[in-house]
Amino acid sequence: MPDRASAAADPILEILKDYKTIAVVGLSSNPARASYEVTDYMQSAGYRIIPVNPNEREVLGAKSYARLEDVPEKIEIVNVFRRAEDVPPVVESAIRVGAKVVWMQLGIENRAAAERARAAGLLVVEDACILLEHRRRVKQLACSEGVDVE
Repeated sequence: MPDRASAAADPILEILKDYKTIAVVGLSSNPARASYEVTDYMQSAGYRIIPVNPNEREVLGAKSYARLEDVPEKIEIVNVFRRAEDVPPVVESAIRVGAKVVWMQLGIENRAAAERARAAGLLVVEDACILLEHRRRVKQLACSEGVDVE
């Protein structure tokens, strides 16, 4: 649960409603990798995807960048597919580029990095799959966008 969240509100829903540009750190072009599957889903759900991986040139039809600092547009969510010990420099980069959210995927937690991000004013989600969280809220998201969902 992100800090600064109202107890009555669903902060994950608010993040998914309010922010549509996702830089995916560690995104692989290999369709068998979780990062690819999750990001493909988010792209198909209407989110703007920016791959961040120095070992890729393009993923899911989008140019890949070596670092967050190389991305020439505004980043809202930094979705992290890296080991927990690799998260602190990603958080520092997210702070430098003015991201709004650091999202650590399922199985990824780093308390010190999360505290650093929160201290800099970012929302933080740890150990949660953005695909699964989006699927849980797909009806609410559609309603907030005026889409009729049966």
